[in-house]
Amino acid sequence: MRRAGQIVALTLDRLSAAALPGVTTRELDRMAEATIRSFGAAPTFYGLYGYPAHICVSIGDEVVHGIPGERALESGEIVSFDVGATVEGMMADGAVTVGVGPISAAAQRLVGVTREALYKGIEQARSGKRVGDISAAIQRHVEAHGYAVVRKLVGHGVGREMHEPPQVPNFVDRGSADSPELTPGMTLAIEPMVNEGTWEVVQDRDGWTYRTRDGSLSAHFEHTIVVTVEGHEILTRREAPAGRARPAMEGESRLTAAPAGGEAR
Repeated sequence: MRRAGQIVALTLDRLSAAALPGVTTRELDRMAEATIRSFGAAPTFYGLYGYPAHICVSIGDEVVHGIPGERALESGEIVSFDVGATVEGMMADGAVTVGVGPISAAAQRLVGVTREALYKGIEQARSGKRVGDISAAIQRHVEAHGYAVVRKLVGHGVGREMHEPPQVPNFVDRGSADSPELTPGMTLAIEPMVNEGTWEVVQDRDGWTYRTRDGSLSAHFEHTIVVTVEGHEILTRREAPAGRARPAMEGESRLTAAPAGGEAR
């Protein structure tokens, strides 16, 4: 899962850099597939429950599960990328929201608060805490800034399957006090989905894409984490190569692309 997580992180980095005006979402899907496969991994989403693409690309008021196609990105939009990778049967899942060229101050604020909410939730991912502590931290941060967390869609356990118990909501309800206790070794995909307006969403006729009911903007961030004895580890955060202060792009990562027919190392 660590290896799968690093491939997800690298793929998200490349997608974010390529999110330029005029690029089609299908081109981005092909880029993501090529990146994932170059490291000997498989795109987890392809064929999952019948999903027809390798990643999810959601633009503007689309919350999640947008299907890549011929739509070209436009300057000023925000776009979310959701990526899964499978290595030797183990999976990791991650998502980011980025701007296409310059974006409005309001869009920047929504993206920033959603990213912050993800880390507020991750801070609670410690042995002895409960899933509800993650949920409460995310909801508290989001609503303090005047936004709404989506309630129809939630985070989840991940590992041998993309969606495993427990569910990880981004809100609290009557059952949150009795939510599962976090123990070392649990692997979770924590993913706040935050709307500028109401929390309500609707599904498109394609059977996949969810968008905000009121047409407001939505942002989405996600990390796969593992609960440890001492706290947690973020598996989908890029690791810096030795001697470098930050992760680098192609040729500098500790990941090495696989030769044809071989395995990445």
